[in-house]
Amino acid sequence: MAVRRLLSALTLLPFSVISGAVGSPDHVKQIAIIGAGAAGSSAAYHLRKYANESNVAINVTIFEKTARIGGRTLTVNVYDDPIEPIELGASIFVDVNYILSNATRDFKLTVKDPGAEEDGLLGIWDGESFLYTQDSNSWDWVNLARLFWKYGTAPYYTHKLVQSTVATFLKLYEEPFFPFRSLSTRAFQLDLAKITGVTGRQFLAANNLDGAFAHDIVQASTRVNYASNLEFIHGLGAMVAMAPEGAKAIEGGNWQIFARMVKASKAEVHLNSAVSGISLDADNKYKIMTEKKPGDGESTEARSHPVAFDDVIIATPFQYANISTSEGLIQTPIDSIPYATLHVTLFASPYKFSPAFFKMPPASNVPVSVLTTLGADEEAHPGRSGAGKAGFFSATLQRIVMNPRTHNPEYVYKIFSPEAVTPDFLSELLGVEIPESFTRTGDERRESAGDSVDPVSWIHATVFHPYPQKYPRVTFQDPILGKGLYYTSGIESFISTMETSALMGMNVARLIIDDYAGIPHPEDEEMGAVHRVPKYEEDEQNVLEKQQQKTAEHYGQGAEEVNEL
Repeated sequence: MAVRRLLSALTLLPFSVISGAVGSPDHVKQIAIIGAGAAGSSAAYHLRKYANESNVAINVTIFEKTARIGGRTLTVNVYDDPIEPIELGASIFVDVNYILSNATRDFKLTVKDPGAEEDGLLGIWDGESFLYTQDSNSWDWVNLARLFWKYGTAPYYTHKLVQSTVATFLKLYEEPFFPFRSLSTRAFQLDLAKITGVTGRQFLAANNLDGAFAHDIVQASTRVNYASNLEFIHGLGAMVAMAPEGAKAIEGGNWQIFARMVKASKAEVHLNSAVSGISLDADNKYKIMTEKKPGDGESTEARSHPVAFDDVIIATPFQYANISTSEGLIQTPIDSIPYATLHVTLFASPYKFSPAFFKMPPASNVPVSVLTTLGADEEAHPGRSGAGKAGFFSATLQRIVMNPRTHNPEYVYKIFSPEAVTPDFLSELLGVEIPESFTRTGDERRESAGDSVDPVSWIHATVFHPYPQKYPRVTFQDPILGKGLYYTSGIESFISTMETSALMGMNVARLIIDDYAGIPHPEDEEMGAVHRVPKYEEDEQNVLEKQQQKTAEHYGQGAEEVNEL
């Protein structure tokens, strides 16, 4: 990943889809999960784990509106070739992501380096010029020296601020902070609300770190990770965007982690089953209405699921779920929050980026991976205007593949942008005319004077709502909506990653099983506020190392398995 490269100097699915009810004794608890993304899969997995540990009998049923497991974690096949999957959604996780790292180890999944297959320059571009470049062929100490030569001590102190902030966040994984019934309370107790309550720019300024390094490097990271400039992302989001070290990915796709979690949970899985309604029956158990995705020529089939549930976990953003609920069912209202709109464009081409696009002399060595920031005279904006003069957030080389038609190697690029990529834009980026259809048909190829080289040989474009806009806030949607009704997506305004979604799934699972087993937890107000705002000081240099040691041991990893941030 480009950010990981920049800062380095400093899931399979053999499910049985169940269409009918499964009878069970009265003492078996029935739990429904709506959504099989990171949070839903983790909830199912940890429900089974905790239930086995507490000798609690449960049945778990998962309703997923699509035909696959993984949610926003998915791959597409370059040239529709299954041996060339490439991440479309969440691309990496890191060593301090304990849930994902442990699952990878326990499921014996193959880990790969997510970096580009071709070495070369990585650059930060402001729409006019490259503010900073780094050569992956150079020694790390050379890149480090260049970084410090340009930005002074700011990279060092920013790194330490990230360490301190991450160390505080990691406390959410362990007692007495885990599990939590209120995310807002935990954020207050850990003093993280003081970081989420200000912008990334303000948080860095409070630590005297709002200079050129923040503008060039930190902002490039918040743009590629969260499509946000520093003025429109809270401080915690900015710190998380700067913590990609120890990055890794699963060979064949990160979705396999969640597929394996679901398999291990022994849950009944209903794919292509959209939940359309939740209500209570006469016994105060939850009834679920579903709509089965129709086949060709079929009408939508709506029905009431035959099993009543003791608990329901809504593990998908509610505002996009189109779920109706009976009056009074949701006792804690669910926030409707703005999500980012991100256009993700993958394409293959035999051409490298054009120097002319980046206003460089002909034959210049153009970076193979480009992150962007704002120009020095540009005002920061949110949403579609946020990309500024650059027009996109990132354009990065992903890998080199063999074109099955020409048998020649081609470059596969990924572009993150606030607007759809156009043929005109790609024509300028590659320095060659791109047809209006992006790719050419065989007839068009024969008509082009025998030219057999397609400037774009394959393209896949998708529009995502991948994460909320992380505007500053000090309160967050809590996971308990009512008795036996839970919600996981509230954590996304706090931090939005595969790991934090999995953390909320694990948290809700712990709350449910502990409730069944009669295990009490200290009341939130008894704990009080226990930490100050993370801020780098010389005597805190080992804070993350110590916290990683403690948390890693708590979750079954030795500290030696965890690379320090």
